[in-house]
Amino acid sequence: MEILVLDDEKEITELVEVYLKNEGYQVRRCYTGKEALQAISHHPPDLALLDVMLPDMDGFSICRELRKTYTFPIIMLTARVEDMDKINGLSIGADDYITKPFNPLELTARVKAQLRRYTRYNESSAGDMILDVGGLSINKETHQCTLNGKHLNLTPTEFSILWLLCENRGKVISAEALFEKVWGDKFLDCNNTVMVHIRRLREKLQEPPRNPRIIKTVWGVGYKIE
Repeated sequence: MEILVLDDEKEITELVEVYLKNEGYQVRRCYTGKEALQAISHHPPDLALLDVMLPDMDGFSICRELRKTYTFPIIMLTARVEDMDKINGLSIGADDYITKPFNPLELTARVKAQLRRYTRYNESSAGDMILDVGGLSINKETHQCTLNGKHLNLTPTEFSILWLLCENRGKVISAEALFEKVWGDKFLDCNNTVMVHIRRLREKLQEPPRNPRIIKTVWGVGYKIE
């Protein structure tokens, strides 16, 4: 698998490359947003690590542009620790974020987790392959999702969340359980990741914010699809 690393600091890209190559991944290093977009248009990677602060454009803009076409996992690398910056990245399509300075071993673990889910997303698995819930149809074999016959362009993370909720329709799943099943990591109380992805899913499902029809919030408990 190939990973694109975008950061204008050469020392960081070299460090990340060493750790990722030790795990058997191929690495492409880019130092500007323009260079990264050109590289991806010629040969999309299996995952992209995007720095937020770049000399020519910010990582959020690059992420937003990539999500118009591609569904591969995107992890943001940011020196910003404010919650709104993290929420902004997740809202525009990033799957995860890591704040600088970061532990290379943690970054490698996050990369592995994202690629495991992306691989499952692109492979067939045994069991019930199609779920239909009130005009929503989600196909695990083809990884297509439609609402009243209209195709929905979901990222692998969004697909995994929606499949899990549909598979357990009628049951309430906590944010903690969703995070630990989908991200494969320990949930923290201050983690807004699930909330942001649910909000993005509702937007794609064209759900009214105050009274969503498909993905229901059970306050203080979690989320469910009836």
